[in-house]
Amino acid sequence: MTTLSDTRFFQGKLEIGYALLMPADLTYRSRAVRALVLLHEEQLRRFVATWRRALAASVNLPASNDPAYASLGALGRHVLGAAGNYMVWMCEVLKLPNPGIRTAPDVAAIVRDAEEYMEHVLERWRAPLSDVSNELLDAPEYPSRWGTRYCVDSMLEHAVIHPIRHAFQLNELMKAR
Repeated sequence: MTTLSDTRFFQGKLEIGYALLMPADLTYRSRAVRALVLLHEEQLRRFVATWRRALAASVNLPASNDPAYASLGALGRHVLGAAGNYMVWMCEVLKLPNPGIRTAPDVAAIVRDAEEYMEHVLERWRAPLSDVSNELLDAPEYPSRWGTRYCVDSMLEHAVIHPIRHAFQLNELMKAR
């Protein structure tokens, strides 16, 4: 049986194509929060790397009435802006101080400034939830800005999966070329 601690499980060189910059010594009251903040950082970096490849390949998005799919620039702004908005929402519902995340740059500027804005968002993601206990993660549920009800744990998970989903879509479009 292979386990995560078994070195055979990790044969070969691990290449992810982007840096993970979150300090390893950052402490959190909840290991669940720490894990999800780390995963969010990893997946947002992965999305931006994938999105940059899609831009370089001049990928065409499928026709949609959703303004987030009007262009690759709009999609990048959507994913990066949402990343900031998730943390703002969590701080609001937990009655924590505003994390000071700037609004995402407009569609034209995001293409130029995506990495800078991403670093701003990720830096502002690191501290706000550091003292949140596990008891505050699962209940109660609060309405999101789009109407779906989430507990904080579910919103953290949503924040992790959102860039994964869009990176997957872009990878599928690039493979289909």
